Amino acid sequence: MNFRRTRALVAAAVLAVSVGSAPMVTSAVTPVAQSKGQLRAGAARIDVTPSVNPKYPPLNEYEHEKLYVRAIVFENKGVRGALIGADLGGIDEAVWVDAVKGVAAELKTPAENIIISSTHTHSGVPAGPATTGPRYGTEFMARVALQAVKQAKARLEPAQVGYSTGEAALNVNRDAINPDTHKWTQAANFDAPVDKTVGALTFYRTNGSPLATYVNYAMHPVNGYLNGLTSADFAGATSRYVEQAFGDKMVAVFTQGASGDVNPRWLRTGTNVLASRSDVPITGYELVRETVEAPVRDGKVPYGDVDPKVMRQLFDYMNALGIVLGEEVIRVMSHTGDKVSDPAIHGRQHLISCPGRTRLDNAREGVPGEYEDGPDVAIRFGALEIGDIALASTDAELYTKIGLRVKQQSPLSKTMLVTLANGKAASGYIPDDESYGHQTFQVLGSRLKPGCAEDGIADGIQHLISQ
Repeated sequence: MNFRRTRALVAAAVLAVSVGSAPMVTSAVTPVAQSKGQLRAGAARIDVTPSVNPKYPPLNEYEHEKLYVRAIVFENKGVRGALIGADLGGIDEAVWVDAVKGVAAELKTPAENIIISSTHTHSGVPAGPATTGPRYGTEFMARVALQAVKQAKARLEPAQVGYSTGEAALNVNRDAINPDTHKWTQAANFDAPVDKTVGALTFYRTNGSPLATYVNYAMHPVNGYLNGLTSADFAGATSRYVEQAFGDKMVAVFTQGASGDVNPRWLRTGTNVLASRSDVPITGYELVRETVEAPVRDGKVPYGDVDPKVMRQLFDYMNALGIVLGEEVIRVMSHTGDKVSDPAIHGRQHLISCPGRTRLDNAREGVPGEYEDGPDVAIRFGALEIGDIALASTDAELYTKIGLRVKQQSPLSKTMLVTLANGKAASGYIPDDESYGHQTFQVLGSRLKPGCAEDGIADGIQHLISQ
């Protein structure tokens, strides 16, 4: 493949906005009348927890057993925007299209001023065995997002906004070489890059109390994967911990950073749950996750009961992650300076089209992978600016190096990158070009050829913000 030619095409596509296979969502709107510059903001939270399955009853002991859709609405000088987050595994393209159309019409604002994302919790599903069919949230997400936005809009009040960052050492790169097989696998790799940044864009009331915060951290919520109970994982635990720290008088929306190659640092408790189901001896030490998970994931192990003590330890652990991450969020919120009350609000979105590939084999990892040319893949990215703060977004799961590059290239030092936002690209994971040599399931399953997406996304977002 001619990478130089591909990159040239990408650069042209960024400027020309190549539509590819996915439609842009736009809206013709009239700005809301407002006499002077004064930021106003409002927030809301709506419970979307699935109905209880009597065969797999919840523990009813943890805040992260609940799932929510949260919304922050803000406006200044007649221009409105919205930040919407859901405790769901993902939001499919068609669902996002319906949701953003409804929200844009309600707020009389361009769709580019709206970010709708998911936390990507792998246990944000009805309790019980995994089922086929539409993703949980498909039937209600557009309706509930609109409902949350209406509630948030009704609560608009004068506000200031600020952005600051901290860090948390809870995550680890998950592309690794198995020391026994010497092949690529999914495991903790402490020598590979990971973004430990905790970002918090916070709206403050005029009395200084927080009205809402928009939190960003890069770490896959996979702790409850295949455990059979509903949980928002550490992401939901973080949101609820922050919200309750302020007497539930504010809303905390959690978003994913570039976490395509990032897992929690510790997977022991979740692996023990799967081992309990598989009758694998639990030693107390870390078990090899992939070895224990594979037969459960592939349906080779009957969906049996789990030791309640083991399940409770997992839920304690997810809660502990939420507490630690939540404390860092609160620390960041407590020391955020340079708050502004008259920020300009402006959003932009573009689509690029990258060469695709179709995989011919089905090995999970440790092989080169066989491919033929496939359909081009459209990738959506955007930049929503609130004063000197940029909320960059993409509709896929990016590798760490792409996320770091987006921030480094951004003309604004206060830049957050929100992934799994505003639709769902058909790409699968998006590795950086250098990581295409990793024979992990994320790289092998990507429908993108190397040499296009990394430059297209990083340079494209830089261009949007530069405008």
